[in-house]
Amino acid sequence: MSNFTQSAILKTFDDMLESMPFEKITVSALIKTCNVSRNTFYYHFQDMYDLLDAWLQSEFGKYEIPAGDTDWGSRIKALLHACKDNKKKVYHLYYSIPRERLERYVFNSANDPIRSYVQAQAAGKDVSPTRIEGIADICRYAIIGFFLRFLWEGMSADIDSSMDTLSVLFNDIVENTLN
Repeated sequence: MSNFTQSAILKTFDDMLESMPFEKITVSALIKTCNVSRNTFYYHFQDMYDLLDAWLQSEFGKYEIPAGDTDWGSRIKALLHACKDNKKKVYHLYYSIPRERLERYVFNSANDPIRSYVQAQAAGKDVSPTRIEGIADICRYAIIGFFLRFLWEGMSADIDSSMDTLSVLFNDIVENTLN
């Protein structure tokens, strides 16, 4: 029953986020809409930011890049298409949560998959862990910058074409800096 209730709260939050900014969603409104008690909400989540973190994890988790996956570009394309398909939700979050929190979440989400990709490309080469980390950092900054520009420009970019270009550049950077 616990997973069912937690899922119901997350679904209600998702529905509410479609119609209003995060800053306007309250525990009171959410529990009323979801038809659960305040205690039930706090049993599952510490506060609205804990709920937000769980929701983001659930949403971004759908596009998680498995360790060693070399087709990271298709996952990011899918994520960007999902953002575009859910534009209201994305902008309701983007404009209403502290920028540092959003950027930190995106940065941390990109950390492990990019590092894993660079490590996989470095396998069998004489490359120090410090250099691998530096290459991963540069790639992470590029992808996050691309994502932020995508948001700033109203998600108007041609996702497939842009990601194909970025993928080639990304792979070239990794290959050339590892050699």
